[in-house]
Amino acid sequence: MGGVTKSAAGSSPRLGVIGGTFDPPHYGHLVLAENGRVQLRLERVIFVLAGQPPHKPNWPITPVHHRLAMVEAAIADNPAFALSRVDLDRPGPHYTVEMLALLRQEYPGAELFFLMGGDSLAEFPGWRDPAGIVRQARLAVMPRAGYEPDLEMLEQAVPGLRERLVRLDAPYLDIAASDLRRHVREGLPLRYLVPPPVEDYIREFHLYQVGVPRQGQEVSSQQTGEDHI
Repeated sequence: MGGVTKSAAGSSPRLGVIGGTFDPPHYGHLVLAENGRVQLRLERVIFVLAGQPPHKPNWPITPVHHRLAMVEAAIADNPAFALSRVDLDRPGPHYTVEMLALLRQEYPGAELFFLMGGDSLAEFPGWRDPAGIVRQARLAVMPRAGYEPDLEMLEQAVPGLRERLVRLDAPYLDIAASDLRRHVREGLPLRYLVPPPVEDYIREFHLYQVGVPRQGQEVSSQQTGEDHI
């Protein structure tokens, strides 16, 4: 994951960071990333694939190699998108504050923007070291229906958060990864919900089918949970 340099004018590069299990990646992720790229004038948006996120310690997750391949397929047609293994090449659980510190080491001097949905912002005070996160990156938030953040409460919980917050003007897409997995199990279409190469990959490897175990799951286990975005 290289190729990010300072601009000709000598200013530090502006990088977007979007993290998740991406199980599977869908147009909600891509819309957030592309709107963030354009509105924030980002040189690149880095997709950070989570190995075992701390908020899903016992939830079944599709094996990493499949999720890695799906993200690569989803972002292949956008040269401004890149994939990072920073959370895959170290033991978990993986916390955002630690991930950002590693990215700052990899890209010294870069200005980081952490892209997230409004629902995630509402839960932000409960994250590991939220003050450490806002020290390392600005929060670029895409509105989400039903989640109007209480900025006064957030500022009290995480002093300095308000001045590190950027609102993105992005269309609201109510897409959840858990719903997409259910669509596959129930034979419903994925068209217009995920990029065609991602759908092709899901079909080729029979992901999310009934009776096909996922990482940390027996065949009879119930699939639960969903991505924040």
